[in-house]
Amino acid sequence: MRIDKLLAHAGYGSRKDVKQLLKNRVVTVDNKIITKSNVHVNPDEQSIAVNQKQVHYQQYIYIMLHKPKNYLSATTDRYEKTVLDLVEEQYQHYDLAPVGRLDKDTEGLILLTNDGKLNHRLTSPKHDVFKTYFAKVDGHVTNDHIQQFKKGVILDDGYKTKPANLVIEKSNPVSEVRLSISEGKFHQVKRMFRAIGMEVIYLKRLSIGDLLLDKTLPIGKMRLLNEEELAYIVSIVGKGV
Repeated sequence: MRIDKLLAHAGYGSRKDVKQLLKNRVVTVDNKIITKSNVHVNPDEQSIAVNQKQVHYQQYIYIMLHKPKNYLSATTDRYEKTVLDLVEEQYQHYDLAPVGRLDKDTEGLILLTNDGKLNHRLTSPKHDVFKTYFAKVDGHVTNDHIQQFKKGVILDDGYKTKPANLVIEKSNPVSEVRLSISEGKFHQVKRMFRAIGMEVIYLKRLSIGDLLLDKTLPIGKMRLLNEEELAYIVSIVGKGV
């Protein structure tokens, strides 16, 4: 990798900023001063430093975020806050993007990464990764609805959903349920309940496959995936690829 690209990815500013660092003779590779931006380096095998401080380079980063309401699942927006506004400053320089989407008023688990290949494969419908949601629904959800969801329901545009797993936690005038779906059509959970004459009044994503939202992670906060979680995500990507 070129030294200027590596330092830019590691948070040392733009390519222009990095060129100035090189010009100032404060960048070293294996204790040798580097002044040319096109020098290729291997961060796994070479010691790279700026102003005598070791550069810790990480090509890809994977973040679990406990999304609150009123944030868009987007990288930028002219008028609204996005999930990237919740990322800690030390990770802001990575070119992060959300894996899939949650509606503005939906809470819960969202993944952020700069690994475009992993992002694409996790969101690809062919992998059938189930996402589980907790929902409060205006209406009595019954066992008949469980069977309807198992067969798939017809949405407002005529699309028939894939089979979904509906679990009733409370059947009341406002019911509490868990719903697992393996696809991600626009507003799908809300539209599925609307198809049976009910409205979702609260929605939270709990898991992506076996990756669970950390119950100790406060809403609006983030943390890096641990090794076990990352290994699981990679294993999902590897299936059928």
